[in-house]
Amino acid sequence: MRLRAIAAVLSAAALTLTACGQDPDAAKSAVAVGGTFQFHSPGGQMEIFYDESERAPLPDISGDSLMEEGTEISLSDFEGEVVILNAWGQWCAPCRSEADDLQRVQEEIEPLGGTILGINVRDYNRTIAQDFVIDNGLTYPSLYDPPFRSAALLGGVPTSVVPTTIILDRQHRPAAVFLEAVTDRELLDAALPLIEETA
Repeated sequence: MRLRAIAAVLSAAALTLTACGQDPDAAKSAVAVGGTFQFHSPGGQMEIFYDESERAPLPDISGDSLMEEGTEISLSDFEGEVVILNAWGQWCAPCRSEADDLQRVQEEIEPLGGTILGINVRDYNRTIAQDFVIDNGLTYPSLYDPPFRSAALLGGVPTSVVPTTIILDRQHRPAAVFLEAVTDRELLDAALPLIEETA
């Protein structure tokens, strides 16, 4: 009986560390192909890193601001900055658990020329998502994209994998992709070297 209880606790803990609604066939690997970034899935990796020579650009991503209806936010608004794109939803337990880490990263990289840009997905009740931002003191902007249409512009990143985090260099080329919840330390280890790169 005691062993079953321990196993149940460990299983629950493991579930909180994995992506919400993750499709095992979709979340395997990503590679840069041709002239633009394209997501692909040979492998099984949850973290993918690109050397500078392997990076390829993303198209400009834009959409309605989650917090300021009628105001558009674009990736190009952050020209020359390292941008950490984070697809999240308040319904997603791993997304909720990483929110504090993302805010700590925002506070550290913003003065250095970096930002987090959230992409709020599958939250069809905008007010609930806005309340989550306010209640957690999140200061970084988010696009409001319930159907996750921007996934196509992100090189076809699978919409079934939330949270997804993509770290872009100063030219807005993916340098790292995380297909699971991330910690502030993981993000800073990947983002700070990019901030130090010349524009």
